[in-house]
Amino acid sequence: MIVKLRRKNPRYSDLTPGQPYVVIGIEADELRILNDAGRPYLYSPKIFQVIDPHEPADWVIESGEDGERYAYPIPLNEPGFFEDFFDGKPKAVGIFWRVVNQRLATVTAVAYRSRDS
Repeated sequence: MIVKLRRKNPRYSDLTPGQPYVVIGIEADELRILNDAGRPYLYSPKIFQVIDPHEPADWVIESGEDGERYAYPIPLNEPGFFEDFFDGKPKAVGIFWRVVNQRLATVTAVAYRSRDS
């Protein structure tokens, strides 16, 4: 899934309007993306336009008690994973960057194939 910020917003100075962002996961209906500072924060989907709605096949998709969506690749889907990541725990940081780099490489390869066809 790829999104872009609809318009400049002072509340989201860490995002660039029109810049495509790869969605890393969905947590309680919010989109987790790497912002311009390279931090994986959660943002409301309302501020984005969806460029590519396809969710990766490796996402584990769940619903919460109130019907909210959760979707992450298996390695990022462990309870407390992002708490460990933001606490700088080496195992979580390593897993995160491995998964994200693989995802970004896949998206880049697909974009190049689409562009060249």
